[in-house]
Amino acid sequence: MAFIPGTPLALITERKGKLKLWQEGGEVRDVAGVPEVAYGGQGGLGDIVLAPDFATSNMVYLSWAEPGDEAGTRGGAVGTARLVTEGAPRLEGLKVIWRQQPKVTGQGHYSHRIAFSPDGKYLFVASGDRQKMTPAQELTGNLGKIVRLLPDGTPAPGNPFAEKGGLAAQFWSIGHRNILGLAFDGEGRLWDLEHGPAGGDELNLVKPGQNYGWPVVSDGDHYDGRKIPRHATRPDFAAPAISWNPVIAPGDFIFYKGDAFAKWRGQAVIAAMQPAAIVRVSITGEKASEIARHPMEHRIREIVEREDGSIWLLEDGKEQGAGRLLILSPSKG
Repeated sequence: MAFIPGTPLALITERKGKLKLWQEGGEVRDVAGVPEVAYGGQGGLGDIVLAPDFATSNMVYLSWAEPGDEAGTRGGAVGTARLVTEGAPRLEGLKVIWRQQPKVTGQGHYSHRIAFSPDGKYLFVASGDRQKMTPAQELTGNLGKIVRLLPDGTPAPGNPFAEKGGLAAQFWSIGHRNILGLAFDGEGRLWDLEHGPAGGDELNLVKPGQNYGWPVVSDGDHYDGRKIPRHATRPDFAAPAISWNPVIAPGDFIFYKGDAFAKWRGQAVIAAMQPAAIVRVSITGEKASEIARHPMEHRIREIVEREDGSIWLLEDGKEQGAGRLLILSPSKG
C-alpha cells in the first residue's frame, strides 16, 4: 500500500493481480495497465512505492511474480510506470527494470519488497531464495540477495560484489531467506525483516557486502525437524539484531516517524501474522529488543505510516471476515 501525499488517495495491491485506487470517503477503483501476474502460492502482485520524484513525474514502482520461459518456472520482477488518476485510473508505459534470475520452479519466497534510499538516489530490492536455499550463498544468481540499483534498474556503482562480475554487480548483501520488510530508519540505515524456517524470524541491520548466513545458519530449524546451526556458531556471518522463536510471521514493518504515537517514534513497528499482532521493537545501536505486542483480530499483512503520522493496516484476506483496511487509534489510557 502507498498513500499519495497531499491527496485522499492510496494505491493497494492485491495478490491475484488487481491494483486498487482507494479514496478516503469515496469509491475504490481498479487501475488499468497492471501486468499479468503468475498467481499462486505466495506469487502474484507484490509491492508498490512512489518514485522519489512522484510529485513531478507521477511514476510508481511495483513488483510481481512472472512466469519464466521454461514450463513451471517463475520469478519476481520490478517495473515502473506512470500513474494517471484523471478519468479512468491507469498505468502508462509499464517497463520491467529488474528480474529475479534464474527463474525456478515453486511459488514461494519471492520477497520482492522495494525501498528507495532516503536521498532518492538508489533503489533497493529484496530478492528471496525462492525456497531453494543454497542459491542465497551463490554469486551467479540474484536469489537470496538484497540488490542496490539506480532508479532505472541498472546496478548502482560501487556495489560491494561488483568485481565478481555478472549479476553480482547488483548485490548489496547476500545470504537472505524470505524478506517481507525493507525499510530505512531515522539515521538512514537499511533494515530487513525476514521469515525464518520453523523459528528464527529475524530483523537485520543490512550492511554492504555482508553475508547473513542462510541456509548455513539460522535461529530456527527446518520444517521436517532437521537442525540448523545457530548464528552464534558462525561469527563470520552477520547475526540478526533480534530473532523470534516461536515466530511472529512478519508481514511488513515501518520505522515510525510521526507525532500521533509519540512514544513509538524511532521504533520498528511490525505487522505480524502468527500470532496476529502489531509488534513494537526498540533499536539501541545495532541491537533490537521487543518492547510491546498488541494482539489483532486477523493476520496483518501490511503497515503504512501516512504523512499525518496515522498508521494504517491491511489484513490478510484468507480468514473469514478479514481483508480489511484499518486505521490505528492511539490509546487514551
